Amino acid sequence: MSENKYHICVYAICKNEEKFVDRWMDSMQEADLIVVTDTGSDDNTVKKLRERGALVYEEKIDPWRFDVARNLSLSHVPDHADIAVCTDLDEVFRPGWRKILEEVWNPSLTMVNYLYNWSINPDGTPHTQFTYFKIHAKEHYRWACPVHEFLRFTPAIPGLRENKVFVPDIILDHFPDSTKSRSSYMGLLKLGVAENPQDDRMAYYLGREYMYVGDWQNCISTLTAYLKLETALWREERGAAMRWIAQSYANMQQNNEAYNWYLRAIAEVPFMRDPYIECAKLAYHLSDWVTVMFMTTEALKIKEKSHVYVNQGYSWDFTPNDLAAIALYRLGNYQEALTHARLALDHAPEDPRMMKNYDLIKEHIS
Repeated sequence: MSENKYHICVYAICKNEEKFVDRWMDSMQEADLIVVTDTGSDDNTVKKLRERGALVYEEKIDPWRFDVARNLSLSHVPDHADIAVCTDLDEVFRPGWRKILEEVWNPSLTMVNYLYNWSINPDGTPHTQFTYFKIHAKEHYRWACPVHEFLRFTPAIPGLRENKVFVPDIILDHFPDSTKSRSSYMGLLKLGVAENPQDDRMAYYLGREYMYVGDWQNCISTLTAYLKLETALWREERGAAMRWIAQSYANMQQNNEAYNWYLRAIAEVPFMRDPYIECAKLAYHLSDWVTVMFMTTEALKIKEKSHVYVNQGYSWDFTPNDLAAIALYRLGNYQEALTHARLALDHAPEDPRMMKNYDLIKEHIS
């Protein structure tokens, strides 16, 4: 008799991802059932998945929307499944995830949040990291939004309240496929905003997408409008929007406006390193050493990453100490510069530039 307490089903959508099949199936093998909805592969993805034991449905989604595809995929999860786990084929759970999940799950829960390493450093440590949300009770959720889709709580039992738990020991690593195009995102985001102009989520992501494609003015106008929405209340996301506005102004060489928006972001989320470090980066390019020193000093006072939002890798790697060392050296504070240069090297001991900087500061003191 199985020792498993709950029936766990992994479900996914995919298209032309045969190169990820074996690694993904190895990771998901801890589940009782793996169900995949293939949306039009013309390579060996379907064949390989079936050979590895996945139950594969072949479906066409036209016009394409991620929420429609996800909901179709979710519909293939059997009703007797206690826990539904949604992943993509370029993602891998750290081993032992099932045991951890079963230890925390109980019938009153509706969702488990966990750590998601969106990008990973060469040494295996997380670079960009945030909390993810795709482990849930099947019957209480539906996917929403054409792109950057999310699970909307739609309780099957009247009066049921959403009940989440954060489990940091469950870790999902992402190994992004650099060949995949984001070309559909802009159109889908515009569609999402058109469907619901008051949807703060779609407005935020559309503004961010404008930044990604270098449309600085549309980024600024879209995110400024987002910040005025009555529902735009999530401080961490508001702070991110302010950072993207600042970054857009910096790319337009309007540095005073960029500084102003970074300061607004800091006021919004003083407990996150990202606005301090991004402001320090701007100040570095402007040779504004006092601002670099101040911003890095304040950032380094923050010792914990956010548990609810994206943590940019450059705020937690060698960057804060590296920038601080350079600024302190320029300001003539060589002893403190040496301390920060040493700390930066602790993060990246083989980096030739930082090794040279450390030796230069040490020689200057001698």
